[in-house]
Amino acid sequence: MPLIVPDALRAAGVVSVVAATIHGGWIGFALFFLVLGALFIPRAVGTGPALDVTFCGALLLGGWAAQLDWYLAVPGLDLVVHAAATGLIAALTWQVLVKVGALATHDDPRLARPRLGAFVVTITTAVALAVVWEFLEWMGHTWIDDRIQVGYDDTIGDLAAGAVGALVAALVVSRTSAAEPSR
Repeated sequence: MPLIVPDALRAAGVVSVVAATIHGGWIGFALFFLVLGALFIPRAVGTGPALDVTFCGALLLGGWAAQLDWYLAVPGLDLVVHAAATGLIAALTWQVLVKVGALATHDDPRLARPRLGAFVVTITTAVALAVVWEFLEWMGHTWIDDRIQVGYDDTIGDLAAGAVGALVAALVVSRTSAAEPSR
């Protein structure tokens, strides 16, 4: 897949900041400014094009689904996006940690079980990040805009979906060297 596709999604992220600001005011701006920053992480890490495109696409979809109330209109979409986004964020987080030298690659001879480490770190960081996201969602609802959808069932469902996505990502990351960032 040529690099033009993920870069086109990053360009869509720039356009989304403007469009979301017009549509949703400063909250739309804040959401898509956060999304836009995240869209550049795969490029900085040297992520392969398949993960780059799916990561960028999932974040843009998730952002627009929130802005346009698709989560209210399409039952289950919230859970699908939470599972997919958490899994993709998990894989990318593992790549970042490998790239900065915090974790070993799969073929590191110094470790007896680097793939087990990849599995554990990927799933635990993803679940931790999902919890942080739910905290931020609750804070946004409580202190910024009560239209942000929260509640016990929503939070537990989001965390469960995120954990499933994290598990899938941890299995993929730990079983294939293709998940490693370029060197």
